[in-house]
Amino acid sequence: MRKFDSCRGHLSIALDKGRVEIEPKSRAGRRSVPIVGVLRDVLVEHKARQDRDTGLVFGSGAGTPFVPSNLWRRAQRAWRRPGLRPIGLHEARHTFASVLIAAGVNAKAITTYTGYASIQTTYDLYGKLMPGSESEATALVDAYLARADTQARLDQLEATES
Repeated sequence: MRKFDSCRGHLSIALDKGRVEIEPKSRAGRRSVPIVGVLRDVLVEHKARQDRDTGLVFGSGAGTPFVPSNLWRRAQRAWRRPGLRPIGLHEARHTFASVLIAAGVNAKAITTYTGYASIQTTYDLYGKLMPGSESEATALVDAYLARADTQARLDQLEATES
């Protein structure tokens, strides 16, 4: 993770392997991810404790990325402290996507935030979690058409009165 913009509430993602930044598998892998307010506050405090203005958000120094095995151990301890069953980073990505869906975020934004190269991947993985049914879709279309019809009638009335 390369850069945290506390004003915009975004974290820029890049992959680091050892001491060399590598390109993600797809262009979608290099992205800016929104950070919710609660986490933003934690990251602002974390960055202040680092006493540096530039460099990596996480790592053992401004230019030294974290070691994945160290991250894994720290995450395991963090999960166990409150008595939670530990999950891996890949499961955390799925949890993040599930929370975005539950909050009503659209599929295109979820695709961007999770770094999938295709919206089809997002639908394939999470479509079953997305709200809505055929009856809800029908009701939405009916409501839209009713509003459009009403507006068209109002426009006709206005034209005849002019």
